[in-house]
Amino acid sequence: MSRPPETSILFVCLGNICRSPMAAGILRSLAATSVRPIRIESAGVGPWHVGKPPDGRAIAAAQRHGIDLTGERAQMIAEVDYRSYDMILAMDRSVLANVLQRAPADATARIGLFRQVAEDVDADVDDPYTGPEDDFETCFVEIEAAAKTLYARLLEPTPEGSDG
Repeated sequence: MSRPPETSILFVCLGNICRSPMAAGILRSLAATSVRPIRIESAGVGPWHVGKPPDGRAIAAAQRHGIDLTGERAQMIAEVDYRSYDMILAMDRSVLANVLQRAPADATARIGLFRQVAEDVDADVDDPYTGPEDDFETCFVEIEAAAKTLYARLLEPTPEGSDG
């Protein structure tokens, strides 16, 4: 079975203002010149920040690496997302449990832990929200490494030998 012409990924964290917008921004930056179309978005499992931009510390960490998150706005994962994305990647086990619990019976998305899917590492991306600004830099670097590995995997040929 070959991949669809467009690969779609939804990154999910708790409030959609730190980790998931950073992951979406990083992967969008990597895929900006890709020949394979990749739709990349982010969402949260909680309503606290809906409509708001990412945390200023996340924006600053991304800007230090040449990535602009200022256009992002927090949103919650919706039932339709389970059918309209190829992958839904949770940033930690708690979020993953929440995403799986909400999944409708007709979900078609591959749902998994971001670092597990990206790097075969059974590890969370720790939430920097309650920590100092340095935690956002650490988080960004961790997400960037996993996103680079995920992107390389997305570009690998399918088992049938076609790359699209």
